[in-house]
Amino acid sequence: MIRRFGEVPRRDQTYRLRPGAYALLPRDGQLLLTCQYSPAPDIQLPGGGIDPGESPLPALHREVYEETGWAIASPRRIGAFRRFVYMPEYDLWAEKLCHIYCARPVLQHSAPVEAGHRALWMPVNDAVSVLGNAGDRHFAALLARYV
Repeated sequence: MIRRFGEVPRRDQTYRLRPGAYALLPRDGQLLLTCQYSPAPDIQLPGGGIDPGESPLPALHREVYEETGWAIASPRRIGAFRRFVYMPEYDLWAEKLCHIYCARPVLQHSAPVEAGHRALWMPVNDAVSVLGNAGDRHFAALLARYV
């Protein structure tokens, strides 16, 4: 069974499955994160939805680049969690199936190319308390034990 974080699914709501790939990106005791400014500021693990026909690893590389401008190497899957949320940017009630990877940020190619995002570095222990959802915080806390 995949652990759920966040709100309990509403019985009166239909949810669409939305798989995604997200990355813990540690470097020198810090974590590369993204701040999404719309619809409200939210600090997140870089990553996002896996497009139809796309595999998780290409999606992970694409999403990290779009949200941070960084290229990554050596991703390894460390777990997954589910969240039931409303996604206002898509006007969608989603069951997000979040696949979590740990990877190495290797080169910043540009600023984030996805509008409304900003890359930021933060000490791993600080990230644990400011990440915007409980699933991201859970996996950051697991990482914090080892850095």
